[in-house]
Amino acid sequence: MLRITEIDGALTFSVRVAPRASKSTVAGEHDGALKVRITAPPVDSAANDELLRTLARAFGVPTRNVEIMCGHASKNKTVRVAGADRTLLLKLAAKT
Repeated sequence: MLRITEIDGALTFSVRVAPRASKSTVAGEHDGALKVRITAPPVDSAANDELLRTLARAFGVPTRNVEIMCGHASKNKTVRVAGADRTLLLKLAAKT
């Protein structure tokens, strides 16, 4: 089950990143985290930048509204998305 914290209109949740995928996309929930596949390799923050763009696109918010709170050098991250819809997050987590 995805743990979501909502404070001041922003959602904070765990993300599991899978780099070097064929397509950047949200791939549902895995072990309590939103799984996000990205095409970028985990080199020189390319994967983090691609993660921010992919989540911004999925939530329909500007990239500046998406922030990595912790886990910058890890596949497991905590992300904060300002202006995100909780219902949409639950739908994204339900994807298979």
